[in-house]
Amino acid sequence: MITEAVHATLQEIAGGNCFHEPITLVAAVKTRTREEIEEAVRAGITDIGDNRVQEFREKSIQVPGVTRHFIGRLQTNKVKYLVGQCDLIHSLDRDELLTALEARAAALGIVQDVLIEINLGEASKGGYPLRDGLSAFRNARKNHIRPIGFMAMLPAEGDTAMLGDLCDRVRALYDRARAEFPDVKYLSLGMSGDWRLCVAHGSNMIRLGTSLFGPRPVQ
Repeated sequence: MITEAVHATLQEIAGGNCFHEPITLVAAVKTRTREEIEEAVRAGITDIGDNRVQEFREKSIQVPGVTRHFIGRLQTNKVKYLVGQCDLIHSLDRDELLTALEARAAALGIVQDVLIEINLGEASKGGYPLRDGLSAFRNARKNHIRPIGFMAMLPAEGDTAMLGDLCDRVRALYDRARAEFPDVKYLSLGMSGDWRLCVAHGSNMIRLGTSLFGPRPVQ
């Protein structure tokens, strides 16, 4: 089932998004077993994303040779486990976290790639308001932190027109940043329930879990 789902998704996104940009598929592997992840990788997955730092650390040993993403909310006291170990941190959502990431990367003498997380109106989620996205992006360009795009999550409820408009607004933010900074590469927008809509409105990175692996086990 995993192999078939991965093959079908890769085939569906092969033509790129609405701007004919390549789409990066990140397999969201929260609670997934080593065997499930290995099957997905054999099927063609090259990027995996973790929501929890502990799972990230465990999978670093279990699944070598893939591009590693951290896609969950990150506590400042956990940055030491990710900076320099994670290829791309999607969830730079506040200034306090920026300070912690910069300090850790500076101590290691490296540059850490990140995405600026944008909050599209859900109070329970982290992220900078859309109106502050470009200033947050500019502020994050520290000596040892390199923002290369944006991450957002659509609200769980809303009609297609409203959700599409939100996608367009985030894409417009991405385009403004890309016009100013040529190393901007990713708009990480779209999960299992809404990724087709997001791709149709300009997302070029999607984070899929249940549509690849099936329902998550009850914990």
